[in-house]
Amino acid sequence: MNKTVFALTPPFTQLNTPYPATAYIKGFLNTKNITCYHADLGIEVILALFSQSGLKDLFEFINKKEAVFSENSQRIIALQDDYIQTIDAVILFLQGKNPTLSLVICQDNFLPEASRFAQLDDLDWAFGSMGMQDKAKHLATLFLEDISDLIMECVDPNFGFSRYAERLGRSANSFDELYSILQQEYSYIDKLLISILEKRMQEVSPKMVAISVPFPGNLYSAFRIGQWIKKYFPHVKVAMGGGFANTELRSLSDVRVFEFFDFITLDDGEAPIENLVQHIEGNRTVEQLKRTFTLIDNKVAYINNSLTKDYKQSEVGTPDYSDLLLDKYISVIEIVNPMHRMWSDGRWNKLTMAHGCYWGKCTFCDISLDYIKIYEPIAANLLCNRMEEMIAQTGENGFHFVDEAAPPALMRALALEIIRRKLTVTWWTNIRFEKSFSRDLCLLLRASGCIAVSGGLEVASDRLLELIQKGVTVAQVAQVTRNFTEAGIMVHAYLMYGFPTQTAQETVDSLEMVRQMFEIGTLQSGFWHQFAMTAHSPVGLYPEQFGVLKENNNIGTFANNDIVHIDPKGANHEAFSYGLKKSLLNFMHGICFDYPLQEWFDFKIPRTKVPKNYIENALLEEEDFILKPSSKIVWLGKKPLVNYSNSTKKGQSFTHANLVFHDKKEVFNLKLNQIQGDWLVDILDKISTKNEKVYTLQEIKNNYEAAGLEDFELFWYNKPVISLRDYGLLAL
Repeated sequence: MNKTVFALTPPFTQLNTPYPATAYIKGFLNTKNITCYHADLGIEVILALFSQSGLKDLFEFINKKEAVFSENSQRIIALQDDYIQTIDAVILFLQGKNPTLSLVICQDNFLPEASRFAQLDDLDWAFGSMGMQDKAKHLATLFLEDISDLIMECVDPNFGFSRYAERLGRSANSFDELYSILQQEYSYIDKLLISILEKRMQEVSPKMVAISVPFPGNLYSAFRIGQWIKKYFPHVKVAMGGGFANTELRSLSDVRVFEFFDFITLDDGEAPIENLVQHIEGNRTVEQLKRTFTLIDNKVAYINNSLTKDYKQSEVGTPDYSDLLLDKYISVIEIVNPMHRMWSDGRWNKLTMAHGCYWGKCTFCDISLDYIKIYEPIAANLLCNRMEEMIAQTGENGFHFVDEAAPPALMRALALEIIRRKLTVTWWTNIRFEKSFSRDLCLLLRASGCIAVSGGLEVASDRLLELIQKGVTVAQVAQVTRNFTEAGIMVHAYLMYGFPTQTAQETVDSLEMVRQMFEIGTLQSGFWHQFAMTAHSPVGLYPEQFGVLKENNNIGTFANNDIVHIDPKGANHEAFSYGLKKSLLNFMHGICFDYPLQEWFDFKIPRTKVPKNYIENALLEEEDFILKPSSKIVWLGKKPLVNYSNSTKKGQSFTHANLVFHDKKEVFNLKLNQIQGDWLVDILDKISTKNEKVYTLQEIKNNYEAAGLEDFELFWYNKPVISLRDYGLLAL
């Protein structure tokens, strides 16, 4: 093979599914007839390490060390033969290729057990609700985590399943530490990585290697890859892009970085990559590159040729997952929680509904950067076309839409298109908890295959939500999460502590809000993270407006995104970290709701001021079925069977239409006079989701009156039509 571009994801991101950046780039390059091969070196390193031969080498390496290890590591080393014997079968099981192994894994004497299994005493209750496959998957995950603990203690302290040497990429204003470590000998993991990279480079023989670095935990490996290629394949150009560069390297000035890379691109990668290919092939000068750092006259130069336009989302092609080892990803269950597991269990095709964020106001977010600021949705029919292409290519019908926040109107259009095309898919995405997510919209989304949403509740305090400019209140979030939950869609909340000026009282009250939402069942999963002040957010750009101070105004020569700040009005935010996370873990398992909040902290906290039934009261408010004329009305159900009957009242004969509706679970009947019954059958057929046209309430009223019928509102808001709401009549 002689590919032009070799797109790489360095170790490590996810075990269960590939990070989508290289698939997006390959899909785009396909539209330009530029050959591209791509690989996820993270999963390849994991599979090499977690194999019989890999563990034999690992234990041999450890056994040669003259060191005193912890009791836990000593136990694993003593049981090394058992780990080596079982590892291949366990990996096959986690790849979905050996399902019958679950019966053996769940027996007491199959997997060797070290410290990770100690938590099982606390989780025995959960196995009653878990199936055999899930229980075995969780036990197998603990087995892998025990080995990971051994690697971190005895081999490489930087190891982690979804990150590697992450500390080196976090807030690295100076390149000094990372540069110094890159001059040292290869680590054990480095050697595995380089051995795989060498084979891939010989197979692919590229002109350019494009390395995607989405997170700080990919950065070190990216530099190791660039370093090795520059030494052994000096004629190959090396470029870096991705989320880390987009946020952290916008003011890059350290020339030493370009000992490892020839180019670093920012933001949307399509046009910059195409330009680089043209440049490497001699068809474009360096001055004509787009959003690209490179070295000119031994100085870092940023080139952004404004004459080169970015591509619209309709032009970037369908993500292409070919080349990736799709059948070898490993599904794990780290936490026994049906929503939380979705990040680590199952293979998901990744797509984007809309570029950027339609809201674009949150003050903690990098809303000044193009990847957030430039909002461009994709038409629902084009999204469905891409979904069908990806199903045909990957054999998977699960989709994770990786939007900043999926727009409700587009989610509605996508759901209708999925249902109209009769696609059988499951999908989930990230949202804002805004009031557009009514009961009926949530039911429509569920009918289309939506199984979960994640969204930012952030700080569960109305004062701070207003300061964040989230555009929601806690009560509104509770109502929206109720709508999703009652529709059968799981909800995950991103939670934040430490926002500027947040007091201890507000932190405790926020926790109480979250406790109530879990107890009442409107949240199924969550994650607390501490506020980080970033350079491109409103808080980072104008800290004085938010009552905080930058520790200094120095601009580093390497990464510049996370800003150390001083919050003179706020609480000691770090102190709350452990208690918030421990309480949430228990709430996610459905326990400890009756614990006093003080129980989670080893220091005195203020009593909550939130009434015990605050969330319950917020949920008492029911949505009205009084609709606007512009409301879109759809029917999810089947066409009813109709039979007629006659009756006589006061000497007059009446004909009734008996409408018999069948859904997947039951049969129900409506009895109307013949004229209204016939009209209802006809209009239900017109507003069925099988049709492309979506009718408004006003159009339905006009149709009703054109049929010579009277008192539309009296008919529409009467018991027969209202009862259809329980069976698929939706107002959107």
